[in-house]
Amino acid sequence: MADSWNTIADWYAELLRAGSAMHDFARDILLDRLPDDLGDQRILDLGCGEGILIRAVAARSASVIGIDPAPRMIRHARAAEAGRRTGAVYAVDDGCTLSTVPTSSVEWVIAGLSLNNVPDLPAALTAVRRVLVAGGRLVFTVPHPCFEVPHATWTEAGTPRRVIGSYLAEGFWRSANPEGARRAGNQHRTLSTYVTALIGHGFTIEAMAEPAPNAQLTAQQTQRAGLPPFLLVQARQP
Repeated sequence: MADSWNTIADWYAELLRAGSAMHDFARDILLDRLPDDLGDQRILDLGCGEGILIRAVAARSASVIGIDPAPRMIRHARAAEAGRRTGAVYAVDDGCTLSTVPTSSVEWVIAGLSLNNVPDLPAALTAVRRVLVAGGRLVFTVPHPCFEVPHATWTEAGTPRRVIGSYLAEGFWRSANPEGARRAGNQHRTLSTYVTALIGHGFTIEAMAEPAPNAQLTAQQTQRAGLPPFLLVQARQP
């Protein structure tokens, strides 16, 4: 049976609970795009997983809801909420439809390493526009499309270098790494596909960044020094 996010949910939750420099870095760079005080803001976390990002957002006094299509991920998120109340609400939902989220009901949609998992990006952006209020914002991270391409590898001799495969080959792929999250699957899209889709859906791109790895991440994965692991985008709808 092929791995899915539901089948690796227990492993993934344990990985994050034990401390993952990569996931902590992804959380923190997205948080840096949000106001420190979110007391009057309603926020949707699209593809919340076990809740690493939404718990941090809730700590800023926001009203938050997390959705994920994997029921087992939502169970882990709810268990964490039961252990330490933040006010976060969770639902099993498809990021391509957001059927549990009312129209014009949130000021922010955040998506930490999740839009690269939705099979239909245009449908997801249509759903995001529907649930955002006028002037609402979408902030998301994805594995950097230029470097985290299907079956990219590292050189094994001398100074580690990233070896890139076919960047232009868009589509679904699985990693062969038995200890990697992308064994559950990933949708590779070029950087221009993300940008064009946002513009085509009426979003104004306010920021695009490629944050350099922090000290904690490079200490855990020395080969990543100087290579941005994620693309960060903030966009506003009219």
